[in-house]
Amino acid sequence: MMYNNMEILIADSGSTKTDWALVSHNGTYRLVHTQGINPIHQSREEIEHILRDELRPQLCFEQLAGVYFYGSGCTSVQRPLMCEILAIVFPEASVVEAYGDLLGAARAVCNDHEGIACILGTGANSCLYDGSTIVRNIPPLGYILGDEGSGAVLGRHFLNAIFKGFLSESLRDEYLAWSSLTYAEIIQKVYRQPMANRFLASIAPFIAEHLEEVQLQQLVADNFRNFFDRNLVQYSGTNRVGFVGSIAYHFSGILRSVAEEKGYEITVIERSPILRLVSYHSRIVFGIDHLSISCHS
Repeated sequence: MMYNNMEILIADSGSTKTDWALVSHNGTYRLVHTQGINPIHQSREEIEHILRDELRPQLCFEQLAGVYFYGSGCTSVQRPLMCEILAIVFPEASVVEAYGDLLGAARAVCNDHEGIACILGTGANSCLYDGSTIVRNIPPLGYILGDEGSGAVLGRHFLNAIFKGFLSESLRDEYLAWSSLTYAEIIQKVYRQPMANRFLASIAPFIAEHLEEVQLQQLVADNFRNFFDRNLVQYSGTNRVGFVGSIAYHFSGILRSVAEEKGYEITVIERSPILRLVSYHSRIVFGIDHLSISCHS
């Protein structure tokens, strides 16, 4: 369907943050950001608060043709709830759709081609995509049971290593000073406070700042190896793989090295899939070639 003089709203939401793009029929778009939205970990009231109080004040539109939301935790069970909340907050929209963030990643990195699409951010996920649909997904199982390759698991391994003595005392003390936390406060954040996955993933910037440490390089590489060995080896038929997410982006050098070691060809690494989703939906909704897309403030 073609829309004239209208706009669409696209979201890519992880557990930590959400990227939103308000896209016009003429091919321009504007990016805004809110905290992450995850219907598994957050209540209906919390999600509505983010949409009404964080997002809507940043938006200005005349006619909203559709809202297209891709989010972590947006499973088949949670999708109807997300659509209902979005429809209440955006009653102007004639179309409201919600999907898992994995389909967003697949559409972003594969477009209409076969390949493996991966998310490596606070959490981790992957799928085999045939160019239109996800044909296989190894369940990520979350940061306690799975999520190999993710920021949360990287943070968990790091804390384990500094407190069990597998990393140097100097690195441990430097991290404690950097984070302004004590051992007891870290235990409290992991076991007593909500969003432990976000806290664990928040350690990744410290690791990235200290990658001259060979032991940290090994920690990151082993995290990626576990991701390939426990997930990607189960997808047959292609070795082409694309990645989105902050962990893939900030540790891309190590990721590329591990992928080559494991026999995979990386097609793309993007911090966020939002711009590729702007191109995808602009083509589908407005018939605009991605080359004409431009940003406006």
